[in-house]
Amino acid sequence: MADEPILSDAAGGEPPAASAFNWGGGPTKDPFERVDPPVWAVTLWPHRSLSRRGFRWLMALSAAAFALPLLALSATPAALALAPYAGIALLALWGFMKLSYRSGRVTEELRLWPDAIAVERREPWGRVRRWAANPYWVDIDLTETRNVEHYLTLRGAGRRIELGAFLTPEERMELATELRARIAGLHRAV
Repeated sequence: MADEPILSDAAGGEPPAASAFNWGGGPTKDPFERVDPPVWAVTLWPHRSLSRRGFRWLMALSAAAFALPLLALSATPAALALAPYAGIALLALWGFMKLSYRSGRVTEELRLWPDAIAVERREPWGRVRRWAANPYWVDIDLTETRNVEHYLTLRGAGRRIELGAFLTPEERMELATELRARIAGLHRAV
């Protein structure tokens, strides 16, 4: 038992029954260790509209915009007084943009087999969260909340996880429709 991997859901907890996708009573198959190809797999990641090249242009234009007033005042003591503030503002912009790029490196891998569905979320700071269930018993909920339009969750194996939080509402609807169709196809094939 000590050699078996511990599966965790997107909330970071352990599922109550690791055998939720093992009806046969034999050894538990870890869907994250499977070698057989999934019936369907998709990798989700957030969209970033500003490319690396665009980031360089933004920083260059911002530096120029901060430097122009300082150049006009270059012969006065006011330039020396304003220069640190311009530098701090430019440094803050750079830092927040880098942080935004780093947060954009989150990915969610969804894999579907006839006997298991697995979601693996890789966060930018290295944390990996895992959830797995039997697709026959998974509920796909697309709900409207006060704060989130088309909130997408998967419920199964005693847990509920959020899926594609970084996607647009339209992309979450499309993902839910596709996932429902794929799972329904599995049910028809049985």
